[in-house]
Amino acid sequence: MDRIMKKSATKKPKWVIEKEQTKKAASQETVWLFGTHAVQDALLNPARQKLRLVATKNAFDRLKTAIEHCGVEPEICEPRQFSVPIDPGSVHQGIALETKPLVWGSLEDHALSGAAGPARLVLLDQITDPHNVGAILRSAEVFGAQAVIGTLRHSAPETGALAKSASGALERQPYLRLRNLAETIITLQDMGFLVLGLDGTAKQSIDEVAKTHSDRPIALVFGAEGPGLRQRTKDTVDQLVSIPSDRGFGSLNVSNAAAVALYAIRRS
Repeated sequence: MDRIMKKSATKKPKWVIEKEQTKKAASQETVWLFGTHAVQDALLNPARQKLRLVATKNAFDRLKTAIEHCGVEPEICEPRQFSVPIDPGSVHQGIALETKPLVWGSLEDHALSGAAGPARLVLLDQITDPHNVGAILRSAEVFGAQAVIGTLRHSAPETGALAKSASGALERQPYLRLRNLAETIITLQDMGFLVLGLDGTAKQSIDEVAKTHSDRPIALVFGAEGPGLRQRTKDTVDQLVSIPSDRGFGSLNVSNAAAVALYAIRRS
């Protein structure tokens, strides 16, 4: 009995296990970032572990200051000899950086930190398009969200395409990928967050709800385009809300919806 009690008492909390798993995964892979803004911001990010930099002469000249302070010797090549393992159709603008993925830590590290007022979070329910996630990271940074949170599976990982769409925001805006979205929602509710799921069929608008609860920390949950929020997610959030349309029809791309919704809860 004593041995069982001792084992139970030393069991690690779930968030500690997730943090260790994230660090382990990050240590075993590398990411190729490409494009002027994505690479420049990565070069200037002291938290970013940089491994290899490939650039044309023109790209080197554009980013010379950032490159000289990044601690990695650039490999200068001719445009036709620019050969790195990225999609051939990628608009790389003559520069690419191999790096380790960023490790942002746990939910508890960010949920309530650094907020001038009530905290704001963005949760993503199986949004796999890196361009949408990158655009959402940009909006989250502009409107002061503490973090964007996806899931370990069925969500866009950190890639060059995501970083390019984020246009540098990936280096500054925390992007966490946690094991289970429903459990994350419940954890946030226990921390005092009002968790709102965006759904076009909801009767109440986000403006109405945000004004009523402007003094509370709020987390917004967005579903993938087409399927929207999963049923379990709908059952777990505190309330479903919609973005009102003056004409009563039509819908927004999920990244546009995120920008509108973040603005709505920011001004409330």
